[in-house]
This record gives sequence, C-alpha cells and structure tokens, in this order.
Amino acid sequence: MFDGLSDRLAGTVQKLRGEGRLTEDNIQDALRDVRRALIEADVALPIIKGFIDDVKQRALGEEVLTSLKPGQIFISIVQSELERVMGGVNEALDLSAQPPAVVLMAGLQGAGKTTTVAKLAKLLKERENKKSLLVSCDIYRPAAIEQLRILAGEVGAEFFPSTSEQKPEAIAAAAVDYARKHYFDVVLVDTAGRLHVDADMMSEIQAIHRAVNPVETLFVVDSMTGQDAANTAKAFNEALPLTGVVLTKTDGDSRGGAALSIRQITGKPIKFMGSGEKTDALEAFHPDRVASRILGMGDVLSLVEDVQQKIDHKKAEKLAKKVRKGKSFNFNDLKEQFEQMQNMGGMSGMLEKMPGMPGMADKLKDKVNDKEMSRMVGIINSMTPQERMFPDIIKGSRKRRIAAGCGLQVQDVNRLMKQQMQMKKMMKKMSKGGMAGMLRAMKGGGMPPGMGGPGGMGF
Repeated sequence: MFDGLSDRLAGTVQKLRGEGRLTEDNIQDALRDVRRALIEADVALPIIKGFIDDVKQRALGEEVLTSLKPGQIFISIVQSELERVMGGVNEALDLSAQPPAVVLMAGLQGAGKTTTVAKLAKLLKERENKKSLLVSCDIYRPAAIEQLRILAGEVGAEFFPSTSEQKPEAIAAAAVDYARKHYFDVVLVDTAGRLHVDADMMSEIQAIHRAVNPVETLFVVDSMTGQDAANTAKAFNEALPLTGVVLTKTDGDSRGGAALSIRQITGKPIKFMGSGEKTDALEAFHPDRVASRILGMGDVLSLVEDVQQKIDHKKAEKLAKKVRKGKSFNFNDLKEQFEQMQNMGGMSGMLEKMPGMPGMADKLKDKVNDKEMSRMVGIINSMTPQERMFPDIIKGSRKRRIAAGCGLQVQDVNRLMKQQMQMKKMMKKMSKGGMAGMLRAMKGGGMPPGMGGPGGMGF
C-alpha cells in the first residue's frame, strides 16, 4: 500500500536534501510534487488543497526557512500533516458496554465484510481474550451463512445459525439474546451488501441497528476503490451512526487514496486495515505508523508487535539452544523458518514495515517472492524424515525423486540445498560470534530465506 505515493515523496525529499536552505521557490517546487503525488494516489481534491495549504503555511515559517537541514524539516511537516489527515492516533473498539458488546458490520457487496468478521473475532480472542459469537444476517447471497460458519470454526469462535427464511433483524436480535444468556463478550453481526447504495439495503440495515443497538457500527470498504470509498462511506454515515471504518484489500492498493480521504470526508476514524484472505491479516490502523511507512521510515513498532503475536517463541528458543550447542541446521529447521515468516505476512509484508524499504521496492520485488517460499516448503515436504534430518545424504537419485514428488526440477532442489548450506554456515557463525558473526556470514553471500541475490533461491 502507498507504494506510488512513497516513491514520489521520497524523490521530493531527495531534491530538498541538496538545498542549503528552504526558500519560497524550492518549497513551491516541492509542494507541486506533493500535490501531483496525492492526485495520483486518488486522494479527494478538497483534502489535497487543505493538505497543501497547511504544509505551505508551516514550511514558510521562520524556523523552517533558517534551518540547515531543509529536507528533514520538510518531511517532518509532511509527516505530521499526514497523521492529522488520517486521524492522529488509533481509535480502538469501545467494548466497555455491558456484555455482550454488539459490533455491526456494514458495507457494499464484495468489500470483505464476512472475512473481516472472522478476522476481528480472531484478533479479539488473541489480543483481548474476548469470547465472540458470530452471526450472519445476509439472507440473500448464496452460501453467505455457510461461509461465516466455516470461518467461525477456523478462528475458534462460536457461530449462531440462521436461515434465508428469517428476517435479518430477527436473526440479529436472537443472536444477541443467546449471547447474553451464554455469557459472550462480543457479538459480531455480518449484514448483507449490495452492488451499490440503495434504499432497500439502507432501510434493512437500519432495522437491524434498531434491533440490536450496537456499541460499534463499522463500515467495511475496499481500499482499492480510492476516493470512491470515502464517498460511499459518507453515504452510509448519513444513514447509520457509524463509529469507524475498516479498510480491506490494502495489499492490492498501491495508491492509498481511501486511507487519506475517509477520515476527512466522514469524520469517522479508520480503526482497522486488512490485507489478504488469511484470518490473521487484520491490524489496528495507527495514523502515525502509516505516515511513517508512507515516508519510507518504516513501521518498526508494528513489526515488533507482529513478532510478539505471530512468532512461535518456544520453537524460536529451541532453535536458539540448538545453534548455541553447535548442532547442525537441517531442513526441518529451515521449514520452520519459512513457516514463521509466512505467519508474519511473508517477506514482502515484513519489508514494507522496515525503514527505507519503499524506495527499495522495485529493486527487491524480483528477488523477494513469497510464492517461492511456498515452493521451497513443497520441496522439503517431498523429502523423507531422514533426508530432512540429514541433508548430506541427498544425492543424485534422491534429488530426482524429490523433484518429481513436488513437480519441480532437480535444479530447484539444488538451489534449496545451497540455501540450506548457507543458512547452516550463518547459524554456525552466530553460535561463535553472536550478531557480529551473523553479519559476517551475510556479507559472505548468505541471505535470509526467501530472498534472491548471491546464493538466494532466485527461482
């Protein structure tokens, strides 16, 4: 997300770094670049005008004009303005009501409401220890109720059954009554969407809202629709007392116009953003962190939270002890590393949160491919337990059998074996010299799993 905007703004700041002082002329040039970047990001025009005016007013202040580091000063102004436009701080769900707290999901068809309900249930369970009941009031879309039932099972939440013969508001009211009697903390209500905003849909969801009186009414919107997302959110906000917005499909949106428009147009905070279909691909929306990502400064706090939440610390400690004892790094260990990385959103998901990565995106995208990580796991799965434990026994005939078993070539098996050998050497140096040893190993050509370059997989 924000790739185009990040690259544009990085170029603008780079130009300013070559200037000795900020002047009205070079500020005007920089603002012209910023305006163009925001237009290309599909940000609403009134918001662009306000953004540019505010940045200009602050940038022309005496403190900035006399600064010896114009690039740093300008980017700090842009960052604070980006944070302001997106809401300043994260606004969490307000679940302080008498249980069960009801959260109602609204939005157009295809925005990802049903998947978001499951993602939110998992997030509440893992981070806040909340017991959620999931219910579908979508009596129109074929298999919508069954889809939510399956997703509820995947995330370990209870599902309240409903049928297409029932009225949506009756389904919602019955679910809340059941949740109250069975001591649930939260009821997550999935509603029907339409291909466009219409009176029937609005009156139906208003009836559901009256029936359950939710503490949170979240508008779920596809971020790829750009500023249209903000306009649709405004229409829903006029019909419902929205409390927040969930941006979905942010992994497919390289512009970011929705994130930069919604708060200003609706006055409602973006509370979460989702990426991909996996049920753990939902994170709280922090305007300050997102602004930092846009400007190429990374999002280390979110990366640390990902590590804390998604890494299996017992397995990590087990591997660390193994390395310290000087034991060999085998294919079982390599597979575990791949799976841990996939749990964190893959290598590309990690890179976008690391400082300096947006400008490196084009250089790295050919070398970082999460699909290839799955192929590597496929190769390891084609090995026998003995081969995974003792890689040195894998010779010609075994390589051919492994390649045939996963539908790849012997050369692919050879590349993976080379990767394992380099990781083995890196781990050995780590056991002797700690972090310094690992850095020496990486300089020698070893790269993290899933990356290309010297000694990388390079499928």
